[in-house]
Amino acid sequence: MFTGIIEALGTVHSVENNGTNKTFWIQSSISPELKVDQSVSHNGACLTVESVRDDLHRVTAIDETLKKTNLGNWQPGSLVNLERCMIMNGRLDGHIVQGHVDTTAVCIHRHNANGSWEFRFEFPKKFSSLIIEKGSISLNGISLTLFNAKRSKFDVAIIPYTFEHTNIQTILPGHTVNLEFDIIGKYVARLQK
Repeated sequence: MFTGIIEALGTVHSVENNGTNKTFWIQSSISPELKVDQSVSHNGACLTVESVRDDLHRVTAIDETLKKTNLGNWQPGSLVNLERCMIMNGRLDGHIVQGHVDTTAVCIHRHNANGSWEFRFEFPKKFSSLIIEKGSISLNGISLTLFNAKRSKFDVAIIPYTFEHTNIQTILPGHTVNLEFDIIGKYVARLQK
């Protein structure tokens, strides 16, 4: 369980193909503190730490994860949002994020709003019942509030701190991001079927 408050930016150091899986070595400031078997959110996808070496840690994404996320696009040098799992005696500064990516979205607009940034994303229409105006969404693992909620589009506004400390700074029109919809909204939508 995560909060969507990004702890560190990591950099993909290397990528190895292992059958249908991909193994990544990630370099970050928190890598030396990680433990084998620990769950860490990587761009919103919960992955298990397999090895730690100096300022690097290794994780593997299986085929199912690669199909539902943007992890298959990672290359050496890609920036990755990292968050360790939530401590139950701490504050929940973002919203409840499971680290289970539902789908991807494509950035269709980016605008510098003179001190902040606004992005518009388009996602598969079959998920439209899972967004609401001013609702929570996890985008590459970042807890954000969406607005201008449409059938298959929404906007987010990014404050300077988030822009500087996450990989949202690298997102341009045409880029793909990972989406995880709010867990409470998913349960409500399921109950109404």
